[in-house]
Amino acid sequence: MTKIRDPKLLQQFGKHLKELRKQKGLSQEELANDSDIPINQIGRIERGEINPSLSTLNSIAKACRLSLSKFFEGL
Repeated sequence: MTKIRDPKLLQQFGKHLKELRKQKGLSQEELANDSDIPINQIGRIERGEINPSLSTLNSIAKACRLSLSKFFEGL
């Protein structure tokens, strides 16, 4: 298993994603369905447990109807 290099950053991003998801009025299940990412993976990202790929982040951003640049704003 690959070591997570910056767990604080992943936790910060997870909190950011959770806030964005709630602002958009989406449940984890809805975000998972809209992004075609498994719900357990959405939860793990929000908890800062995994380091998602750029492709995964792009899918989530699209499901939130945000560009990648807007997706990362405020981080």
